[in-house]
Amino acid sequence: MPAILDQTVPRLDHRAPAKAQAPALSLAPELASGAQWDRIIAEFDEVCQEQLHLFSTARWPSVRQEPMVFRLNGEIVGGALVMIQPLPLRLGALAVSKWAPMLKHADHPQASAIHAGMVEALVAEYADNRGMMLSVLPRASIEPDNASYAQLRARGFQQGSQLLYPNRYIIDLRLSDAEQRKSFAQKWRYHLNKSEKAGLSFEHAEPGRLGEFTALYEAMLDRKNFPDHSAYETVPALMNTEIAALRPELFFVRHEGEVIAGALIFKAGDRAVYLYGATADNALPLRAGYFIHWHIIRWLRDNTSARWYDLGGTDGNRGLHQFKKGMAGDRGVIRPVPPVANYASRPWPFLVGNGAFMARDTANALRRHVAGLFNPAARPDQARDSGQGRAP
Repeated sequence: MPAILDQTVPRLDHRAPAKAQAPALSLAPELASGAQWDRIIAEFDEVCQEQLHLFSTARWPSVRQEPMVFRLNGEIVGGALVMIQPLPLRLGALAVSKWAPMLKHADHPQASAIHAGMVEALVAEYADNRGMMLSVLPRASIEPDNASYAQLRARGFQQGSQLLYPNRYIIDLRLSDAEQRKSFAQKWRYHLNKSEKAGLSFEHAEPGRLGEFTALYEAMLDRKNFPDHSAYETVPALMNTEIAALRPELFFVRHEGEVIAGALIFKAGDRAVYLYGATADNALPLRAGYFIHWHIIRWLRDNTSARWYDLGGTDGNRGLHQFKKGMAGDRGVIRPVPPVANYASRPWPFLVGNGAFMARDTANALRRHVAGLFNPAARPDQARDSGQGRAP
């Protein structure tokens, strides 16, 4: 079992370009409390919403969370929040970590070896010592090849479940206004120009105005008759955190004094992420979506250290694919989230673990089918292979 985390958290100061994959380093794993964990990873380059203890406990309250940090020569260099999911009939348990393991400094000179060392420590603890199937899902890579996923496969992890529409649409935030507008697809730029003549105004709002966004969000879901399978129930906890870096930013667009669009953005680390958006009836003809994203891009560039802005996926919506593809433009990238990578040291955990994932995937497919029967607009209409690689 890993040691319990010391309250003192040293800081790494050296930042150099990452090297290619290297043999795993021997790292010291330590378990942290939830409060410690969130404060520690707030400074990570690869921090993300799904790895926050406050998010995971709100999203999956019955699942045990084990936040684990890793030290190299006494310095914290990475971490992974692992969720322990018991299987029915006491058949065992799964150890699941999404968007992990995370590097504190993505450009650490030994980044690849640190990542490999974290994987080795997770395998030793959960697969070897506890006899669980370890399930890891790395985040989408900016590069064409996902080195983290390749490293897992080279270690013996097997390919598991994959998202039906895995592509993420990612914008380069470190461009000037002129460079960014030139990057947008021509049609996207045309609609942005139209929106700027529609009398819209942009606001960066305080967390206390979350109620306005929630009302707009719920009204949009009712209007479109879309079932909400998102993690929106976690938003109040995220907005109420005392850790400013982890608190999502709230933005609104007004027209003639009325709020017609809003967005919640996770902005910590090297990759800001679009979490939720909401629009009123009149937002579409006014092209408010173009207007709000343009100003969010500029705000993130000027007020955060994030290098990229991840717009998320599409859930198979062709119109959303075209919108996000046009926004990613020439200078952004479209990259897939890799499949889940599964590892077990013994046959039984692998068998029951894969069976659990198959049952979950079947249930999700059935849920999507039923939703499409009740609301044809919810049926995917995007080609499964659209948008791979760098945005044209």
